[in-house]
Order: sequence, then structure tokens, then C-alpha cells
Amino acid sequence: MSLYKIIVIVNLVLVLISLGAGAVFLTKDDNKDTRVLTALTIRISLSISLVVLLIVGYYLGLIRPNQY
Repeated sequence: MSLYKIIVIVNLVLVLISLGAGAVFLTKDDNKDTRVLTALTIRISLSISLVVLLIVGYYLGLIRPNQY
């Protein structure tokens, strides 16, 4: 497995961890405002970086769509 694919998978896992952390902060935390907002900011940043990684990987030929 190439380094590029590992970076994409790690980024996706970090997005899911941030999503879970935000859900926990929303339901169980008393100081909801700042921690939920921080988790949301991190999740949006990671999601944008994931999209950019996928677009760059497509244009550089690191990933290809399936051809049927």
C-alpha cells in the first residue's frame, strides 16, 4: 500500500474520531460551546484536506476511478 493511500485512510479515521468526539461533547459535556465548536472546526478542516488530497491524487495519477 502506498504512502498516499495510508495518508488518506489516516485522514478519514481522524474525521471519524472527531465526529465521535463532537457527539460525546454535545451529549455529556457541561461546557458545550467551546469543545463542540472546536471538534466541528477540526472535522471541517480534516474533511477539506481529505477532499484536496483526493483531487490532487486523481490529477497526479495516484488514484484512478474504476473502469467497467
